[in-house]
Amino acid sequence: MTAVNELRFRAMGSDAHLVVVGGPQGLLEDAVQRIDQLEQRWSRFIDSSEICELNRRAGCDLMVSADTVLLVERAVEAWRLTGGGFDPTVLGSVLRAGYDVSFDKMCDNRAVVTSTSTLLIGCTDIRVDGPMVRLPAGTGFDPGGIGKGLAADIVIDEVLAGGAEGACVNLGGDLRVAGSSPQGESWTIAVEDPWTGEPITLVGLSAGSVATSTTLRRRWSVDGQPRHHLIDPATGHPSTSDLVLTTVIAGEAWMAEVMAKAILLRGSQRAFDIVNDSQVQALTIDVNGGQRTTPGFRQFTGAIAS
Repeated sequence: MTAVNELRFRAMGSDAHLVVVGGPQGLLEDAVQRIDQLEQRWSRFIDSSEICELNRRAGCDLMVSADTVLLVERAVEAWRLTGGGFDPTVLGSVLRAGYDVSFDKMCDNRAVVTSTSTLLIGCTDIRVDGPMVRLPAGTGFDPGGIGKGLAADIVIDEVLAGGAEGACVNLGGDLRVAGSSPQGESWTIAVEDPWTGEPITLVGLSAGSVATSTTLRRRWSVDGQPRHHLIDPATGHPSTSDLVLTTVIAGEAWMAEVMAKAILLRGSQRAFDIVNDSQVQALTIDVNGGQRTTPGFRQFTGAIAS
């Protein structure tokens, strides 16, 4: 019988879940260490991270690891693909909204926002030249969800290259699967109701990614006024979209993550305008509980529960 190794833990400020099917001993532990390495390089809450150093030296060239080069390249690509709906330079807006410490350490209600950040949004002039990266002066880079999605992509590729027959990497809802599941068939992923947490549909994938963005989970308030972490680059403030959840199916987790965020920010009237690729499918839920899907979403699942 093929061995299945599984672990649930905390990583990148989120709940993480790894499943490794088959392969040599130690693959699961290697995957955990790799996720930790990426967090050490990418977290804006770890002062020694390469992202923090990039932000401190915005306007100057900085030599970084190949992992961080890839992260920045993917973030710029995501900005272009979404027409600016995803922007990695919203750090100043995130800080001014009150998300200035790891979410694990945030209070539900804050009297005031202490950050007086003057950082601007400006992805246009990010430069990558070999191992050198330069952020525009006066901007700040926030890996946000794309960091978790890309980490899932990197780790699953390395686990399979290490000899696993199959694997699942789930980092805070950014999930990538490939190869054989523990049952030897496709992988089954539950899409949960944003209010109750109960499954509303099951997605079946032999390989690929599922990512969900919602305004109902990472929430806090400042002087009684509700805030959440999904910043609209067009306004610099938490989104006021009438969508509360978007789930996207795509080939890679970084793509699923940024498309989920960009679709949610567009609101129900324009939600699927940027979905012009048959390799990307989406489901949305609005504030009244109404559900819509792209035409190809149902090929991965049965009927949506009412």
